[in-house]
Amino acid sequence: MTKRIVILGSGESGTGAAILALKQGYDVFVSDAGAIPEKYRVELDQHGISYEMQQHTFELILNADEIIKSPGIPEKNELIKTIRKQGIHIISEIEFAARFTKSPKICITGTNGKTTTTSLIYHMMKKAGLNVAVGGNIGISFARLVAEGNYDYYVLEISSFQLDDMYDFRAECAVLCNITPDHLDRYNYELQNYVNSKFRILQNQTENDTFIYCADDELTMNHLKTIQVKAKCFPFSHDVEQMPGAFIKDGQLIVDINNEKINQFTMYTSDLALRGRHNAYNSMAAGITGSVFHIRKDIIRESFMDFQNVEHRLEKVATIRNVEYINDSKATNVNSSWFALESMDKPTIWIAGGVDKGNEYAMLQELVREKVRILICMGLDNSRLHEAFGGVVDLIINTSSAQEAVHVASKMSKPGEAVLLSPACASFDLFKNYEDRGRQFKAAVKQL
Repeated sequence: MTKRIVILGSGESGTGAAILALKQGYDVFVSDAGAIPEKYRVELDQHGISYEMQQHTFELILNADEIIKSPGIPEKNELIKTIRKQGIHIISEIEFAARFTKSPKICITGTNGKTTTTSLIYHMMKKAGLNVAVGGNIGISFARLVAEGNYDYYVLEISSFQLDDMYDFRAECAVLCNITPDHLDRYNYELQNYVNSKFRILQNQTENDTFIYCADDELTMNHLKTIQVKAKCFPFSHDVEQMPGAFIKDGQLIVDINNEKINQFTMYTSDLALRGRHNAYNSMAAGITGSVFHIRKDIIRESFMDFQNVEHRLEKVATIRNVEYINDSKATNVNSSWFALESMDKPTIWIAGGVDKGNEYAMLQELVREKVRILICMGLDNSRLHEAFGGVVDLIINTSSAQEAVHVASKMSKPGEAVLLSPACASFDLFKNYEDRGRQFKAAVKQL
């Protein structure tokens, strides 16, 4: 009898899962409580996949053999509670897709830096001539990649929400960039729950697999003391020599996975396309990955020198009247903004604000005192930014749109300064998402 798969949510992840499930011979039904975007509706129609939108019909869902859940749907959702009570297995689209490929998966997770690290590893492997795809939490869904292509390697960004519904999935190479408090509303405000979620990246790994992690990250290192890791471990650090692993010494990035100085990969950090301490971490993680997969040193070096950063992550927009405008809209938490501010090498006008997720701004105060002259708030409620930085910067100005924030920044800036959008907050008060926020910022800059 044909197995019935129900997919909750119809974005890129859900539609990719539906296409793969159909290809594998399942009876497929897609249900979305909201509107299904037109491009996905067209695809579902073309494949003859039945779906519903603006509702969840329980009778059509609870007869499933298995359910694939969109990462955005929380456990406290009433439908999810009902499905759990019925004992129907819920998995993520990543878990489902992995059943249908034997190719190695390089999986990157972490609170910050995972998109850049994922993109950099893909760029490097592509440059090495490998048959490689990139997707997961960025771009194309893993399920679609498996359904529509045939790749030798998959480089996948994986969020904690995706990891939560993964059980048999195995990452042949797991990269954990860092862990800082984020999304705690989804984890009962228990930081350890979030840490546990991130460490699911290691589940099912064997001694033939690889685990790459940041030795400078306190939450990562504390948790590692409590577990046993079967995979080969390669730490990276900005401050302490790691052998085997990667580290920075005398202005050089050094990767050594075999404790053989003769075979070390080295390059000056000043030659990296990506600047700043956080990008040194991303580059070390990618450098270890390249070495593990036997990519030639000259290819690693070249890819690190010509990599173009991802949109909305410290993206240089324009220099106007000798003022540089930088879009870091992807910085939706305090830790991300810390890295952005740390990388600034000129006086800065900082645009921040949005939906505050219980942010602790204290960790930014020293950096802001050192680097920021004016703070421009861009949100419906800026009171906590005023409380945190009232005595730290020369001036705080409230604005209520990207256009207004950019206009004020251009009036207040001096030649030789930078205007940095790095909100440290979610975007949902004024924008659809961080991409919309970043694009509105860039459009406003281009109108100056």
